Amino acid sequence: MKYIIVGLGNFGSSLGMALTRQGHEVIAIDSRIEKIEAYKEVISHTICMDATDESNVNGLPIIDTDIVIVAIGEDQGANVMATALFKTLKAKRLISRSINPLHEKVLQAIGVDDLIHPEKEAANRWAKRLSLRYFIDSFELSDHFSMVEISIPKALIGQTVGDLQLEQKFNIRLLSTLRYEYYEDSFGRTQSKPSIKGLATPEQVLQDKDVLVIYGANKHINEFLR
Repeated sequence: MKYIIVGLGNFGSSLGMALTRQGHEVIAIDSRIEKIEAYKEVISHTICMDATDESNVNGLPIIDTDIVIVAIGEDQGANVMATALFKTLKAKRLISRSINPLHEKVLQAIGVDDLIHPEKEAANRWAKRLSLRYFIDSFELSDHFSMVEISIPKALIGQTVGDLQLEQKFNIRLLSTLRYEYYEDSFGRTQSKPSIKGLATPEQVLQDKDVLVIYGANKHINEFLR
């Protein structure tokens, strides 16, 4: 897929690098040349431009881009102006970063397709990680259902998926298992890459260092983790 990311702060740059590593084509935009220089080797394309200037933005391949993400967080005015401009230029799918409730209402009035709350989402994930044993990460499908990653409890090592009887006992389902491989990126920072084992089968034996990918209602997952 093709993405345009506006703003190379901590969130925008991390998102751009992650999407690039996954094989997507990313055009990352920032008005600060030092940001462009810092990420030009790890993001598909980086362009130094003012994303609130229509004459600049008009030259971007918006019609060929699947998703535009306005990730500007420091300057709410620039965020709103860039979002409105991409909306006017008919971005196929437009996602913008929301800073506070009033800002969110403005973005909704512009007509964005979705909103990102990086700080809130990160806080919620850390709250789960700190309060639930074995929790690693989660993806919320709705207000009530999620997919979560958990490190395997020692008591489950050596058992088969069928032995667990997760559906019968907890009304949750083990979708797959994976393992994380660690490496250093070009900045010397440790990054992780998941290696997925495929759909779980009843005969599969769970092993040490497996990460379990579980689906179900949040209340049932919480009961299992506790």
